[in-house]
Amino acid sequence: MTGAAHQLAAGSIRTGRLSVVDRLLPLWIVAAMGAGLLLGQWFPDLGPLLERVKIAGVSVPIAIGLLWMMYPVLARVRYESIGSQVREPAVMATSLVLNWVIGPILMFGLAWFLLGDLPEYRNGLILIGLARCIAMVLIWNSLAGGSRELAAVLVALNSVFQIATYSVLGFLFLSVIPRWLGADATAVHVSMWLIARSVLLFLGVPLLAGYVTRRTLVRSRGEAWYESVFIRTIGPTALLGLLYTIVLMFAMQGTRILAAPHHVFRIAVPLVLYFGLMFGIAMLVSRARRFAYPTAASVAFTAAGNNFELAIAVAVATFGIGSGEALAAVVGPLIEVPVLVGLVYVARRMRPLFA
Repeated sequence: MTGAAHQLAAGSIRTGRLSVVDRLLPLWIVAAMGAGLLLGQWFPDLGPLLERVKIAGVSVPIAIGLLWMMYPVLARVRYESIGSQVREPAVMATSLVLNWVIGPILMFGLAWFLLGDLPEYRNGLILIGLARCIAMVLIWNSLAGGSRELAAVLVALNSVFQIATYSVLGFLFLSVIPRWLGADATAVHVSMWLIARSVLLFLGVPLLAGYVTRRTLVRSRGEAWYESVFIRTIGPTALLGLLYTIVLMFAMQGTRILAAPHHVFRIAVPLVLYFGLMFGIAMLVSRARRFAYPTAASVAFTAAGNNFELAIAVAVATFGIGSGEALAAVVGPLIEVPVLVGLVYVARRMRPLFA
């Protein structure tokens, strides 16, 4: 590895500490699901009421939640660091292949193998597999002692790549490849524009807003103020946006969920396998390429995590709030959080292998 790579790998490896709010995230998500189910039982006409006014095919109250949970995450990204960190082609190429080739193919395979009889849930998992992590990976990476600078760069690159490729990959994995496999009867025929519209609205708008916010406030108030005051203030509101969205979605999905609770377990199994396999593959590849541990941890958690906010937004906008695709996307963060927390401990135990 070159001197620059050693400097990158030896960068900030200070470990973070998960806040009480973040540590209990699975509990908050379960509580939001329960609140949504109760709300749906108490107000059975809530669904039609929410669907009266729509934007890009999504009810306005849901659209507000989807945008709300994305903006704080994207305002945190250090876009200015991309140019200084992409000079290590081996690291960048490894991450891009893991995220944009292996990850989508692996999730596609698991979804078709384990949910072949439940096409709506299968499609929801495929949408999750295509949505590469841009949020919680920064927390997992910090806790595991990964390179914060590299993680920030990979998050920024994933944000840009999702704008450019998500709609194309979504159309390919949902409509084209299933037909190649002779699965016309269960293939989903959605237009590329329908997916692209969702990505542009629910990722493009908050991405642009986050970039402009960072550029403007860092220039006027300084980076220290931006990170310690502004981000610290708006950061926690992303969780509120996620919980608000989950409450409304489960209020509208309540009847379906209560009729088949075992379906949540069916959705969870391929997700657990996916997170574990992607993490393991990334760590093995990183060790084979002789990356230092901080670099390997950043590459692994970026590959293993997913942008469930985007998956939820696209599933809702493309298939509807009451669809199985939307339900599968919502189950994503419930499973991802505890699994990735567990992988933090696995990563730290693997550190001696990268000495």
